[in-house]
Amino acid sequence: QVQLVESGGGLVQAGDSLRLSCAASGRSFSTYSMGWFRQAPGKEREFVAAINWNGSGTRYADFVKGRFTVSRVNYETTVYLQMNNLEPEDTAVYYCAAAKISSVVVRAPQYDYWGQGTEVTVSS
Repeated sequence: QVQLVESGGGLVQAGDSLRLSCAASGRSFSTYSMGWFRQAPGKEREFVAAINWNGSGTRYADFVKGRFTVSRVNYETTVYLQMNNLEPEDTAVYYCAAAKISSVVVRAPQYDYWGQGTEVTVSS
């Protein structure tokens, strides 16, 4: 069993930056692919970014446009999402997820564990 706890969300202005963190429990963290998803009010959950087990592979949603960077520190059992140049459209609850697959995973159904989410609000 893996527990995921997100942090780092908040209220910021357009153009600002935030770094989200996802702390994982469990001994198998370094073997899992990790991902970030988000859900805006009234919308479905969507893929944001993912990283494979050792950080050598990453994938991003098109709307990221080079603004976000996903990374992980396995000995800290933590994955990060650095978000720069935030836009009001980035307002959402951001979720961290873990998949018992070593390669990069972009589809939500392939993830096995989910955090509770951290809220990001970007004002214009």
